[in-house]
Amino acid sequence: MLKTIAGFDRIGEENAFAVLARANQLAAEGRDIINLGIGQPDFRTPDHIVEAAIKALRDGHHGYTPATGIPDLREAVARRTLATTGVEVSPDNVMIMPGGKVTMFAAILMFGEPGADILYPDPGFPIYRSMIEFTGARPVPVPIREENGFAFSAEETLSLLTPATRLLIVNSPANPTGGVTPRAEIEKLVAGLDAWPDVAIMSDEIYDQMTYDGAEHVSLLEFPAIRNRLILLNGWSKTWAMTGWRMGWSIWPSGAENGALYDKVRKLAVNAWSCVNAPAQYAGIAAIDGPQDAATDMIAAFDRRRAVVTDLLNALPDVSCVTPKGAFYAFPNIAATGWKAKALASALLEDAGVALIGGPDFGVHGEGYIRVSYANSEENIRKAMERVSDFLERRAAA
Repeated sequence: MLKTIAGFDRIGEENAFAVLARANQLAAEGRDIINLGIGQPDFRTPDHIVEAAIKALRDGHHGYTPATGIPDLREAVARRTLATTGVEVSPDNVMIMPGGKVTMFAAILMFGEPGADILYPDPGFPIYRSMIEFTGARPVPVPIREENGFAFSAEETLSLLTPATRLLIVNSPANPTGGVTPRAEIEKLVAGLDAWPDVAIMSDEIYDQMTYDGAEHVSLLEFPAIRNRLILLNGWSKTWAMTGWRMGWSIWPSGAENGALYDKVRKLAVNAWSCVNAPAQYAGIAAIDGPQDAATDMIAAFDRRRAVVTDLLNALPDVSCVTPKGAFYAFPNIAATGWKAKALASALLEDAGVALIGGPDFGVHGEGYIRVSYANSEENIRKAMERVSDFLERRAAA
């Protein structure tokens, strides 16, 4: 029998894809399935972005590109960063990635090893913990609590740091909760990190454009005190409905102390994926520099759906839902139904034809919750909530 290293026995996965596969299987069997599980905009990539990729192919951009990304695209990311955060970054610190997850992979691989601690949000994106465990590091969950509006607590986060901590992962606006952490809390975190100068920070800001009700996205790039140890994750998937294009970017520290991290991730690219798909990179330039009307309209549609889904969830028997302030997820509390979260999500898919994700798929603090993606039409959201309501009433009556 072939023997692999122990890390492959520890690696997990993103169960949203397993739910998607089951939903697709049931649909192929003739079932009417409404998918509120997968975190994917239901909008098409804007036409001008698609045309830019087609033009790149026709213009002969078929070959390898620099492992760090084509210079014009890295410059576009730097311009966008200045426009959205007010912070100047050098294109030489921008790394183009084949999707957002790859930044997680690179950062966690750099800092994770046996004997190291890595802190991550819980409930949070499941790949954080999966990759931490793969490296042999100890995953330390930072509880993300409903009573805080699903914002992280700076005090609680800082209390979990130890001399063994190598990396802190933060995410706002957040998956799966839709929580947005206020500026004051982020400022407290940054101030407290002064006492921990050897802890690197990875800030997952993939939902930076999706905030509502006056909530503010605060980029950790805004804080010079941590800039020399900050890795920023962002990309095209959410803002421009480009999940399948596999396009992400990251911004890495500069300077004599930690500037070498960029060269390390460049070498990782050379060894692992060589470079990002060439025509997709030209599409990325068009996304950033082209008209933003489609992206703006999509986010406005999410905002309208957010109001609908929150009202409908709060009308369900024994369900309550904090109004999400960001991303395109709601994270209702279903504890009073008497169901375990994953069992309820599974029953709703098999019995009611509604795909949702159980909270424990996002961490140990996810029990008692389910994730509802409102990246689907308002019509489908209303229909799905009717099915959930009917299911809960029938099972309660039984």
